[in-house]
Amino acid sequence: MNDQIDETAHMASRAASAVGDALEDGVIAARRAAKHGGDVAVEFYDDTKKRIQRNPIETVIAATAIGIATGAVISWMLRRKPCCQ
Repeated sequence: MNDQIDETAHMASRAASAVGDALEDGVIAARRAAKHGGDVAVEFYDDTKKRIQRNPIETVIAATAIGIATGAVISWMLRRKPCCQ
């Protein structure tokens, strides 16, 4: 009986250790992904800033066109009648 209890305790200990290792690996992966995401965001911001400085007129025109297109799509969606009433 003591052997079974010892074996069960050993198996539980190994399972807990495996779960702990998996959690630690997950935390490390999440930190790495967050750091990479932050690096990408900073790079995107810097690239956008440089692009605006090099081409200010084109940037304003593109932003205006995107705004008008977005407004048109939202307006169209709000005026559209639901199909299944």
